[in-house]
Amino acid sequence: MNSTTVRNLLVRGMLAGLAAGVLALLISYWLGEPLVEKAIGFEEGHAGHSHGDEVELVSRGLQSTAGLATGVLVYGVAFGGIAALAYCFALGRVGRFGPRATALLLSGCALLAVYVVPFLKYPANPPAVGNADTIGKRTTLYFLMMVLSVLLAVAATLLGKRLAPRLGTWWATVVAVLAFAVVVGLAFQFLPVINEVPEHFPAAVLWRFRLSALAIQITLWTGFGLLFGELAERLLNPKPAAARQAVPAAN
Repeated sequence: MNSTTVRNLLVRGMLAGLAAGVLALLISYWLGEPLVEKAIGFEEGHAGHSHGDEVELVSRGLQSTAGLATGVLVYGVAFGGIAALAYCFALGRVGRFGPRATALLLSGCALLAVYVVPFLKYPANPPAVGNADTIGKRTTLYFLMMVLSVLLAVAATLLGKRLAPRLGTWWATVVAVLAFAVVVGLAFQFLPVINEVPEHFPAAVLWRFRLSALAIQITLWTGFGLLFGELAERLLNPKPAAARQAVPAAN
């Protein structure tokens, strides 16, 4: 793959990430923001009089509109570009998949490794959940779990390719997936557990917030896989001009 093709795929990946970010933004505003408001209401109701003395640097209205849009869209563009570069490396190396199928496979694996696995160990929490004194520790543990998950996913892929000539594609895939699951399970056991949900916090709000966070990521990565796959297909396998035009019937 030459540098021009890589550059074109990178641009398409960022555009697909931006478009998928718009979809994720709609889901975030529709599902996530009402739950954030409820969590903030709980926090304010249990903060005592000292909460009123705090200076609000950024208004809640700005956070829930321009701030939310900026964060989600920048996230989509950034991860779209990174995923496009990973796609350039993966295309043709992970099996006999076409551009569309490779894009969907890559986005699904990225969703699993980058978000779902860390989420299962350290799920997303709304405001009022979590001790401010442990935010550094919690952030470090989350990113450690994410990096470990990505490295294990890469290692599982390499293991599957190494075993495929001996076991066949099916059983090599099964062994690689089981190895990934076992090592991830061990990481879950050895990494610290964090449970800082305050007493009397509504369980329904916590549960629905975590589901909405998962829905946002599923929307983002599914949308990216479909959009980028179509763009990559048109770039890598362009249809001849003659095939796009209707052939007049012979008299």
